[in-house]
Amino acid sequence: MRSGHGGAVALRMTAAIALFVSAMAWGVEPASATLPQFASQVPTLAPLLKEITPAVVNIAVRGRVKEENPLFQDPFFRQFFNLPRQVEKEVQATGSGVIVDSFRGYILTNNHVVDHAVAIEVTTKDNKRYSARLVGKDAETDIAVLQISAASNLKAITFGDSSKVQVGDFVLAIGNPFGLGQTVTSGIVSALGRNNLGIEGYEDFIQTDASINPGNSGGALVDLQGNLIGINTAILSPGGGNIGIGFAIPVNIARRVMGELIAHRQVQRGRIGVSLQDLTPEVATALHTTRESGAVIASVEGASPAEVDSAAPHSL
Repeated sequence: MRSGHGGAVALRMTAAIALFVSAMAWGVEPASATLPQFASQVPTLAPLLKEITPAVVNIAVRGRVKEENPLFQDPFFRQFFNLPRQVEKEVQATGSGVIVDSFRGYILTNNHVVDHAVAIEVTTKDNKRYSARLVGKDAETDIAVLQISAASNLKAITFGDSSKVQVGDFVLAIGNPFGLGQTVTSGIVSALGRNNLGIEGYEDFIQTDASINPGNSGGALVDLQGNLIGINTAILSPGGGNIGIGFAIPVNIARRVMGELIAHRQVQRGRIGVSLQDLTPEVATALHTTRESGAVIASVEGASPAEVDSAAPHSL
C-alpha cells in the first residue's frame, strides 16, 4: 500500500491509540497536552511603544556652515584673485526629537542637530510635517528646544527622574537612525555619570548598550514605564556605527536647560573664575595631602569673582 499523507496520518493515529490502550492496561492515566501558560500571552513591548512613540519625531535640517576656501591655500590664486578665506556651504542633516509639551508644541533635541540651521522641519510618526522655530540652544550641554504650532493631535512624553536611574535598568532608545525613519532598540543602563569624554563642555552621561547610531541624536531614552530618562546624544565608535556604547543626557539636566532656554533663549550660568584639575595620586603626593579624590584649584582668573573674593577681608 502506498503511504501518502493520509496513510501517514492513519499510522500516527494507530500508534496513539495503541499507546493509550497500553497506558490504561497499566493503570496509568495519560497526561493531557497543555500549552505553556505564557504561550497565549507572549511578552511584548508593543502596547508600551504604541503609547510613547508618537512623542518621538524626526527632524530634518537645512543649514549653512563656513569652511576654509581650498583655493585660498594656493599662493597663485591668492595673489591674483580676491578670494575669501572662508566660503559658505549648504548642508542637510537629519536627527530626532522628543515632544515634551503637546499644548505649547515644545520639542527637546540636541544642539548639534540644529546648529547652523536656517530651516527646520519636524515630521511626526503619523507623517505630518511642521515647520519648527528654534526657541534656544546651549552648546555646553548640547540641548536645544524647538517649537511647532500646537495641534490637537500632538502627544507628549512623560518626564522621568534620571536621579533614580540605576545601572542594570532596562531602557529603550527611540529615534531616526541614518534617516531610515522611527526605530526602536533596547538594552540596559551600562553606567552612570560618564564624563571626560571630550564630547561636550558639561558631561554627566547615562551610558547604554541600546543601539544608538547617527540620526538617533536628540531621540528618547525611556524606561519600561514609558518615562523619558535621557536624550540620546553620542556614541563611542571607531567606525561610526554602534558598538554598544552610547550616551544620553540625563533628563533632569535637559529639563533645567529647557526651562532656561524657554525663559531667556540662553542658559544663564554663574561664574567662579577658577580652573580645576583632578586630584591624582601624583598631585596628592606633591601637595602632601592624604585625600584620595577631589579637585584642585589650578589657577584663578584675573578680575574674576574668585579673585575678588579671595582678596576681600574675611572674618573668622
